[in-house]
Amino acid sequence: MTGMSVQPSGDIDRDFVEMMVPHHQGAIEMAQAELRYGHNERLKRMAQEIIVTQQQEIAAMRLALDETLPPATPSPDDLSGTGPAN
Repeated sequence: MTGMSVQPSGDIDRDFVEMMVPHHQGAIEMAQAELRYGHNERLKRMAQEIIVTQQQEIAAMRLALDETLPPATPSPDDLSGTGPAN
């Protein structure tokens, strides 16, 4: 939540993205916890969808500001962090 507290820059577009990215990242982290520890299959499917859509929205917001994208994160079914190449 503290990541959403930004000092206004005067650029509302940049400020919006600076507040929204941590918000979306928090949703991704909560969804990853559901995938790792949850038992309800319906909620786990929802968590997978949340991860995908929130990552897409983060990328779209950064691209809208002409920012470079960070390295890819593991897919929802690869929570080991190693990825297919490792």
